[in-house]
Amino acid sequence: MKNLKKAIYAIVFTFTLSSFFQCASPKVATTNFEQQTPFTVKSVVFQEWYAGIKVGGTGINIFVPVSNVNDNVVLKDVYFRNLKGKLIKTGNKYTAVLKNPSQNYTFHKAEKPAGYPFDLKDNECVISYSENGQTKYHKIVSLSEVAGTYYENGPPSIYSRGNSNSMATLDDDLKDN
Repeated sequence: MKNLKKAIYAIVFTFTLSSFFQCASPKVATTNFEQQTPFTVKSVVFQEWYAGIKVGGTGINIFVPVSNVNDNVVLKDVYFRNLKGKLIKTGNKYTAVLKNPSQNYTFHKAEKPAGYPFDLKDNECVISYSENGQTKYHKIVSLSEVAGTYYENGPPSIYSRGNSNSMATLDDDLKDN
């Protein structure tokens, strides 16, 4: 009987103590993804790339065909496979170059950096956009992959693309021109 009483006191003490000293779980911001967007996103395509010089590394090109964009909307960034890139408008689509921080010659998925806002599967991405000054997010759950490309002279430029032929294009791009 004394052992049972001691066991009950030990259990009560443990529960009481654990309620005061709970393990702190990281606070992950819950993001509400917009289901209805003020633009239309067609099939999003990605392509892994490999640079031909030692410090070139690897990365991903993202192609986001968008139509019917309202005047008060600005597309900003894309989040994909623990990487983030700025969306740049080229013609009737947006593109982003996501540089992998690893200097490996083969593509490895990047480790999730501290503060990365999303837990995404490998075939999901999130587009951030601003509507009337308010940042919103749209999740795309099915991306298509095209054959990778090799950049002999290093990674593609993130800041200037212009009409350069250095970035691979999709067959659909040829039909649009």
